[in-house]
Amino acid sequence: MYKELNLNYKKALLTTLMSFSLISSCFAADRFEIDNDHSSVAFAVKHLVLSNAKGNFKNFNGIITYDPKDITKSSVNVSIKVDSIDTDNEKRDEHLKTAEFFDAAKYPEITFVSKQIKKAKGNNNYICIGNLTMHGVTKQISLPFQITGLIKGMKGESRLGANAAITLNRKDFGLNWNKTMDNGGLVIGEQVKVSLEVEAIAAVQK
Repeated sequence: MYKELNLNYKKALLTTLMSFSLISSCFAADRFEIDNDHSSVAFAVKHLVLSNAKGNFKNFNGIITYDPKDITKSSVNVSIKVDSIDTDNEKRDEHLKTAEFFDAAKYPEITFVSKQIKKAKGNNNYICIGNLTMHGVTKQISLPFQITGLIKGMKGESRLGANAAITLNRKDFGLNWNKTMDNGGLVIGEQVKVSLEVEAIAAVQK
């Protein structure tokens, strides 16, 4: 009698654990991979105080763990290849890769790892707080972003859209190179406007 009760107890416990596991998987956050072909990492900085010199990074990747039921439980991890910088000027690009700027040989990647996501004012508006590492310097930043949609793609795959923008002071990350013009102005501005357009595809579960 005792053995039978004990066996029934073990079966009930196993069934309960399996049920909890199934429920957890149903409510688990989805994993998305950033689609490099349909996303962009762009920047703009003042040149000679007259115009904005613009550029972008061509090579980057990232993982977004997205919880549609509670976006504040989501997370993001992104890596950008410094050597892929493109300002539509080969000579300038090569200068930016040198030790006077990004020093791509020593610091080949720019990374961002989220720590917390908060809801912001406005529909679909959020703030992602995390560590940005660039030129060997890590700083915590607050990145405002907006979810632009969650849809099915042409082949039935889930696609997630988001955009973000932030202004960074390059000197905070040790990017100090500059020259002063005769009128006292700087050749290159210190404030860099960064804009992100992200499209991510649901990762295939293995």
